[in-house]
Amino acid sequence: MDVDRKESTDLLRPKQRQEANGRKASVWQESGGPPDGGLRAYIVVIASFCTNGLIFGIINSYSVIYLVLLKRLESQNVDGATVKASLCGVLTIGCTFAISPVSGILSNFLGLRTTTMVGGIIATIGLALSSFFVDNIDVLCVTYGIIYGLGASLAYTPSLAILGHYFKKKLGIVNGVVTIGSSVFTVSLPPLMEYMINNYGLSGMFRVLAVFGFGIFLCGILFKPVAITKPVNTKKGAWPLLRIIMGVELWKKRRYTLWALIMPVALFGYFVPYVHIKKYIEDLNFENDINMNLPLQGLAVTSAIGRLIFGYLSDRPRVNKIMIQQIMFYTIGTLTIMLAFAKAFWVIAFELCGCKHAAEGIGCMLGLAAYPLCFGPPLAAHLYSTTLTYTLPFILSGITPIVGASLMFLIYFQKRKPNQTETNGHAISLERA
Repeated sequence: MDVDRKESTDLLRPKQRQEANGRKASVWQESGGPPDGGLRAYIVVIASFCTNGLIFGIINSYSVIYLVLLKRLESQNVDGATVKASLCGVLTIGCTFAISPVSGILSNFLGLRTTTMVGGIIATIGLALSSFFVDNIDVLCVTYGIIYGLGASLAYTPSLAILGHYFKKKLGIVNGVVTIGSSVFTVSLPPLMEYMINNYGLSGMFRVLAVFGFGIFLCGILFKPVAITKPVNTKKGAWPLLRIIMGVELWKKRRYTLWALIMPVALFGYFVPYVHIKKYIEDLNFENDINMNLPLQGLAVTSAIGRLIFGYLSDRPRVNKIMIQQIMFYTIGTLTIMLAFAKAFWVIAFELCGCKHAAEGIGCMLGLAAYPLCFGPPLAAHLYSTTLTYTLPFILSGITPIVGASLMFLIYFQKRKPNQTETNGHAISLERA
């Protein structure tokens, strides 16, 4: 009798869940959008903060690994040691962004939570495998460069898209807080990585990073989207599915198309300082007790300040969010060029695509940006090996964001279509400034 009662209760649960989801959806719609707060919303913010921090803390700290690999290759008299040592980190960056369009599509089919969890598992496997092949740069390019990059990509796009399910009016500042995660982890990870390398070698360091990678999976469990009633698409066949995969609706938006095509230009030299900064400081022949992680940590701290300030500003109704991004790129470009002469030291996808297509929009833009992001650090390494100075690489890395920011003025000449709900959106960006 008890068993029968339990089975009947279990049969009712799916219906009860459906009714509960319907109530949530109606509340979402009656309020005119996401809740813009609440316990679950802030739990999602924390999880997204940690996901961004874990992904980009590891990627941004590659200069620590780069220096070790470079010295090993140079001791073995390997030709093109600088390019080969940078290639491993470049593949990670490239895969993270190149696979972003796939991540956006999978997020729509599998859900944000499942896509992030799968990405976390793949990232963990890649880092764990890397610990067994630290003496083989070619295998590291596969395990750390491609496998970890694949996992990071699958987790990154959903970690931003989930914010649009919970926030609208506060989306700019929330996005700023979330992306500060990369700054926090970029400050804390390099010293930890150096400590692990000095005491346990690269193998021990990669195993610790694998534990952090599993944290991405745990964060993904918390990415539960708010239930939203969507119109049922009755069209069947291969063509509607192909249109979704290709993001046809996105590319009809001229403002988005311009933005997505310009961003790769602006991001060409973005990761050059992150890969080469430690080698650059080493070449300046500072005193032995200098903290060589300080410039990298400085990038992270100032990035955090910038994200908060510009995130807050992007929530203001009369602030032009594309103009904010232009200011960021002009600042990045100018300061990167100035870095070449330093001898001492002491949120737009929602705006242009709307919440519905945000994941796809972020993914497509990052996919386009992957190729210049890949070519930047190896080109800088080649120029360094030719000139034996980082002056030209840093100047060129600073010019590209200035050019990209200037090209963005073209977006202002594209009128919004009346049926596009682009207002009250916010920028999703990667800026250091």
